[in-house]
Amino acid sequence: MARLLLLGGTAEALELARSTAGDPGLHTVTSLAGRTRRPAEIPGEVRVGGFGGAEGLARHLQEQAIDLLVDATHPFAVVMARNAAQACHDTGVPRLKLLRPAWRPAPGDLWLEAADAAAAAAGLSGLGGRFFLTTGLRDIAAFAGLEDPWFLVRLIDRPEAALPLARHDLILARGPFAEAAEVALMRGHRIEALIAKNSGGYSTYAKIAAARRLGLPVVMIRRPKAPAGEMAETVDQVLAWIAARTGRGGPS
Repeated sequence: MARLLLLGGTAEALELARSTAGDPGLHTVTSLAGRTRRPAEIPGEVRVGGFGGAEGLARHLQEQAIDLLVDATHPFAVVMARNAAQACHDTGVPRLKLLRPAWRPAPGDLWLEAADAAAAAAGLSGLGGRFFLTTGLRDIAAFAGLEDPWFLVRLIDRPEAALPLARHDLILARGPFAEAAEVALMRGHRIEALIAKNSGGYSTYAKIAAARRLGLPVVMIRRPKAPAGEMAETVDQVLAWIAARTGRGGPS
C-alpha cells in the first residue's frame, strides 16, 4: 500500500482526502497546521501541527515511509511550500503542488494590485475610509498603524488577542459565501473598498463579484511564486498523478 502525505487546509485538500479515502491501495494522511480551531471533518488519518521546518519534514517522510507528497496548502502558505519542496528534494519523495488558478480581473473590476499586505496598507489613501479586510489574521498587523480607516474584518475563528486595529468590527464566518449575501454585507456596512488576497478558488470569490457589482475598488494582494516542481491546478489532475505514480488507473 502506497503512503501519501497530503498537506491540507484548503477545500481542494478536503476533496482529495475524500476522493482517496476508499482507495484500498493508498493510505492518505492529511496534515493540518492547526491554525483553524474548527476544521471540516476529514476522512482517513489526520495529523495536526508543524514538522519543525524542512529538516523535520524530511525526517517525518523517512520515519513514516511516505511514498508521495501532495502540497495542497493555501497559495499564500509560502513557508510550508518551500519546506515541502526542500524536504522532498532531500529525501527523493515525489512532490506535487496543487495550485488552483489565480483570479483574473473581469470586465467591470476595479483592481489595484499590491505586492504584499504592507503595500496594500500603504495604498489605501484616496479609496475612502471604510474597508472590508479579508486577508486573514496573519496579515492584519500590516494595517495596525492606520488610525483613520475603519475596517470590517472577517475571520473563521475568534482571535485569542484583540486585533491591532484602531477602528474595526469583527465578524466570524466560514465560506463558501454567496454573492447576494456579500453585496448585502458590504452595503450594510457602507464599505468603500475591499482588501483581499488573490487566493483563487470558488469559496470566497463572491466578495470579488460583489465588489464588481457595487462598483467598489479591490486592493488585490498578488500571490507569491510557488517553488519550482510539478504542478497541478485541479483535484482530478492530482488524482491522475497519484495513479501514474502508483501504477493504477486514474479517476473515472
